[in-house]
Amino acid sequence: MSAPSHSGGAPITDKRQLIEYLAEGSKPASDWRIGTEHEKFIFRREDLRPVDYAGERGIGAILQGLKRFGWEDVLDGDTLVGLTYQGGAISLEPGGQFELSGAPVENLHQTCAELHTHLRQMREVLGELDLGMLGLGFLPKWKREDCFWMPKRRYAVMQRYMPTKGKLGVDMMLRTCTVQVNLDFADEADMVLKSRVSLALQPLAVALFANSPFIEGKPSGFLSYRSQVWTDVDPDRSGMLPFVFDEGFGFERYVDYMLDVPMYFVYRDGQYVDVAGQSFRDFMVGKLPGLPGAVPTMSDWSDHLTTVFPEIRIKKYIEMRGADGGPWRNLCALPAFWTGIFYDRQSLDAAWDLVADWTAHEREQLRQTVPRLGLMAPFRGKPLKDLAVKVLELSSAGLRRRARLNGEAQDETLFLQTLIESAYSGKTPAEKLLDEYATRWRGTVDPVYVEDAY
Repeated sequence: MSAPSHSGGAPITDKRQLIEYLAEGSKPASDWRIGTEHEKFIFRREDLRPVDYAGERGIGAILQGLKRFGWEDVLDGDTLVGLTYQGGAISLEPGGQFELSGAPVENLHQTCAELHTHLRQMREVLGELDLGMLGLGFLPKWKREDCFWMPKRRYAVMQRYMPTKGKLGVDMMLRTCTVQVNLDFADEADMVLKSRVSLALQPLAVALFANSPFIEGKPSGFLSYRSQVWTDVDPDRSGMLPFVFDEGFGFERYVDYMLDVPMYFVYRDGQYVDVAGQSFRDFMVGKLPGLPGAVPTMSDWSDHLTTVFPEIRIKKYIEMRGADGGPWRNLCALPAFWTGIFYDRQSLDAAWDLVADWTAHEREQLRQTVPRLGLMAPFRGKPLKDLAVKVLELSSAGLRRRARLNGEAQDETLFLQTLIESAYSGKTPAEKLLDEYATRWRGTVDPVYVEDAY
């Protein structure tokens, strides 16, 4: 989720301004960066329960403790809800999940070093509070009512509205964690190609990173229950965006999509005005029922862009959103997977050749089957793991051609090894957890809070 809103910016008087806003993200390849985001659950070590915001051992206390490392306050009203430092940010998801939004960096060695530093700082503070942090796609043990809502005012609007659109929106907010990467595009044509390739391959990412097989202490029947949750959150603002594959797709078509997505809120004079379900198009002509006579600014448009949750999201960069939260090795593998494809034109073109003739029905069918079947989901008569091997070969080749080396003269392909192992075996991280649950763990999920803790 995004940082607290801010009022201001130029008034919006024409749709062209919205198109230009997205187009401003275009950059030459020399300026492309990698921004990795990752979420984790916080729990009390003595009983494994989620953690409230307030109190000496609460989420707020964790934020305060992290300030010793140079992090600075992000406030929602008078409430500390996040931190910033050197281009990066820490924010709170609705159920108290901690999210690191990494600074835009040039290579994967840097993003992994950043993640390592963040987790080290978190362990120091959490250790003093006898708390732990867990990397999984879905909260493995506790029910909705066991979770705590964080005091970010935009979440109150979403909490009221989401149950009117789907059955699992509250679960998404309170009980899921992801890792995602934000990558750049050169121009509109490059944005279109990358959007199409990444949308087609998001189900493959779901399978490779599937790591949420439990719900309320038992197997859910899914390898990525987090991904399954997204199928019943809000059809207006989630899904596979089939229009991206239509002839003529570009910035304007994405703007039209966003204008048709109902709003959540408008931030004015330090307050969140609940306009859930109302139209940004009406807002542009001063006819928003919840704020009569007002017209939007670019800050409002920036906020609105954060209120959709499709499999990829376009801002001034592209967000890849398909992966479950997971262990340390997966946090670095996710940006490596997409960087190898996106930031090498030969690999990007080859990936498009793989998916260009897929139909909308095939893409949607694959999206529906991978949460349950993972890398063994059937696709065109073969298990998905066969495609995974091919795509990982493309990603590896792209990273080799990038030739970004660390101090030991290793290139970025080292971060793909865990995915390559999964692809060849056909076994997801979730299936490994289920094996442990059925054998060594003797039918309890409690050991995951030790063995998969950061």
